[in-house]
Amino acid sequence: MIRITLAGCTGWVGMALVAAIMAAPDLELVAGVSRQAAGRDLGEAAELPANGLPVFATVAEALSVPSDVLIDYTKPDSVKGNVLAAIAAGRHVVVGASGMSGEDYAEIAEAAENAGVGVLAAGNFSITATLLRRFAREAVKYVPDVEIIDYASPSKPDTPSGTGRELAETLAAERMAGTSLPVSELGGVRETRGGAIGAPHPVQVHSLRMPGFVLSCEAVFGLADERLVIRHDAGTSAAPYVGGTLLAARRVGEQIGLRRGLDSLMV
Repeated sequence: MIRITLAGCTGWVGMALVAAIMAAPDLELVAGVSRQAAGRDLGEAAELPANGLPVFATVAEALSVPSDVLIDYTKPDSVKGNVLAAIAAGRHVVVGASGMSGEDYAEIAEAAENAGVGVLAAGNFSITATLLRRFAREAVKYVPDVEIIDYASPSKPDTPSGTGRELAETLAAERMAGTSLPVSELGGVRETRGGAIGAPHPVQVHSLRMPGFVLSCEAVFGLADERLVIRHDAGTSAAPYVGGTLLAARRVGEQIGLRRGLDSLMV
């Protein structure tokens, strides 16, 4: 039985995970984390029948309850601290929250190696978003010119999305240099070219935040006289993220250190 602490238990994905973990025969939910619901019954906080489990205000408090894995679906301003606290407490970690940089992940990777625990982080745990990443990695072997457009609702607090950032970092590490002029050589308003993410060949990422979108991400590839667009669109339900997150929770302890992307588990 894998014991799970769930940070962000009253969020959009978190509430769906509470129900799914409680229904899984090989998983045991032991505590939740939510600032707004601290002190309440976890089941009731997730709009389910009472289950007698505690909700804490912070991950540090929740780690007082013995567990094996922390799943974090919190916010950009707290996720890094949560992950490092869990690693220091000897827990494996599944990261579903967005907002961390490549430097943040490098620090987490080192901490996980030193502590002998596993961390699996994905910008998106849905199967189709994972396939977007896999297909884009195949395309970039042949088409180095690629840019990413990231769409979300106006209330999303970080740019780009975790999906867009993770995809850009992956493609930047794997592609050859593109043919577009470097932003430093452009005139006009350079900010209109988006943000450069990743190395050694950064990928330009453009983030739209407006009504009418939930979460979407597309990779646009260009060759002379032709273009390829690979796009993922999310609906309004959190269901697509649940299965991938639980798969990660079951397998995060198989390997020490940091792994990025759900496709690291797909063979």
